[in-house]
Amino acid sequence: MKKQISAVLAGILALTLAGCGGSSSDDSLKKIQDAGVINIGLEGDWQPFSYHDENDDLVGYDVEVAKGVAEKLGVEAKITEAPWDGLLTGLSTGVYDIVVNGVDVTEDREKTFDFSDPYAYDHIDLVTLKNNTDITSFEDLKGKKTANSTGSTYAEMGEQYGAEVSNVPTLAETMTLVLNGTVDATINADTSVQDYLHTTGETNLKVAAQSDDVTEYAIPMKKGSDSLKEAVNKALQDMRDDGTLAQLSQKYFGADLTNK
Repeated sequence: MKKQISAVLAGILALTLAGCGGSSSDDSLKKIQDAGVINIGLEGDWQPFSYHDENDDLVGYDVEVAKGVAEKLGVEAKITEAPWDGLLTGLSTGVYDIVVNGVDVTEDREKTFDFSDPYAYDHIDLVTLKNNTDITSFEDLKGKKTANSTGSTYAEMGEQYGAEVSNVPTLAETMTLVLNGTVDATINADTSVQDYLHTTGETNLKVAAQSDDVTEYAIPMKKGSDSLKEAVNKALQDMRDDGTLAQLSQKYFGADLTNK
């Protein structure tokens, strides 16, 4: 009899523990599917990743990738524009489910967030005035002044090379500060630099140096979002397999940057 009672109690305990485990299990994807909406954060002023066209419509590589992921998940894409320095904070606090904003994968960020597989690859440019002969490499930034987006890896890179970094919101502002001599240089993605030079026709700037390392762009989400990560990766893979990613890359970058 005692053995039977013990067996019953053991069964109840097992069910209780299973219930506890279930309550703490990952439901990141289910929450999104139940709501029918995925909350996506991006800048909206970082051409060609996300920006407003002549009709003031929000367009760009990241905008279309974000919408494509949402479609694959079977939910609506609710896109919110915000300054870069608030996007990852918003992700941490649950304002956004994912951030699709050309976020490069770093060791520090991987400690805080889960990342999807990369969906584009890039390089990092160092931009100066065309007649600047003092800066020909990233090492030459020591003791110089740079302007970069607040909280970006580009700002961190400037500091690592010994530059005095001014933090400003947008790429266009960093270029303006280089052009008017307020700073000596700026650091940004090659895709954005080339797009800026092409669309503005600016001839007084040059790419003084480019990093050898490849930048991987991926989609961050909260740690432990395993089901969401799996679904996002599948969506990206589907978009890669059917040619969508390559087509979007050609459309906005003029080249296929979806492979290393």
